[in-house]
Amino acid sequence: MEFFKIKKDIPFMKHALILNAVSLITFLAAVFFLFHKGLNLSIEFTGGTVMEVKYQQSAPLEQIRKKIDEIGYPEVNVQNFGNSQDVMIRLPLIKKNDGTIMSSAEQSQNVMAELSKNDPSILLQRVEFVGPQVGEELLYGGIKALLFVVIGIVLYLSIRFEWKFAIAGIIANLHDVVIILGFFAFFQWEFSLSVLAAVLAVLGYSVNESVVIFDRVRENFKRFHKLNTREIIDSAITSTISRTIITHGSTQMMVLAMLILGGASLHYFAVALTIGILFGIYSSVFVAAAIAMWLGVEREDLIKPGPKQIKENEREEDPNFGAKV
Repeated sequence: MEFFKIKKDIPFMKHALILNAVSLITFLAAVFFLFHKGLNLSIEFTGGTVMEVKYQQSAPLEQIRKKIDEIGYPEVNVQNFGNSQDVMIRLPLIKKNDGTIMSSAEQSQNVMAELSKNDPSILLQRVEFVGPQVGEELLYGGIKALLFVVIGIVLYLSIRFEWKFAIAGIIANLHDVVIILGFFAFFQWEFSLSVLAAVLAVLGYSVNESVVIFDRVRENFKRFHKLNTREIIDSAITSTISRTIITHGSTQMMVLAMLILGGASLHYFAVALTIGILFGIYSSVFVAAAIAMWLGVEREDLIKPGPKQIKENEREEDPNFGAKV
């Protein structure tokens, strides 16, 4: 399915050096903010208190956030679970004036006292403390998950295509991941388990676009024997533009719907996906394809000549091939 068909190939690789220089600057800026500011980790990673409260009617989430913010808990996570009356509240660790950590019982009492001022009928269903040890295990588990995804992508691209494409693809994918993390470090947005899930989803989503382009490059090497590598890549990218617009446009509309209408619980998840989709398109076209070209990918890397093709190549190289003595 195509919305349009471009008859003349667009010279994308002509501007690859400039665009990759911009990409490198963006990548280095993201790394700088990651080390300079760090990620604003949620209580799943740092530890804290989880409360479940029940309202007799639909819970006013925005009002709850405002009330909790007034007692010293900025950017607290408040969301429905199960139904509109049940609310889950995640509170970060808070230090008292004497330097000790406020207990979960004290935190829950403070929150319930504030919320009960507007609605005395609310009930405290559960209070649970999430220790830093659990958060540390989740953090290392997330890092291992990210590492396994990276290794899987490299192996998949190496088997399906060639090692040059594998290197190009994984550099492009890591480029997307680091830039997402850089945005979260720069703006100090909360980095939670849902955001980590979005990052892993972006890895798979971005590699899909790279695979489509690499597959078209391989087809073009078979079809066009007189074109050089740059022209082959330009033709592959141009021929997939319509598909890219349809696929990414549809996905982006769904993600924007989550971003606008999904509420606070889905906000940063949708933000991470939005950034990842936009940079995923960019990296697949200008980073992955360009790196593969600079690594020197050739027709012989993707198409192994058979006996007939070998004889034809020998005949072209040696004009006396097959001559009788």
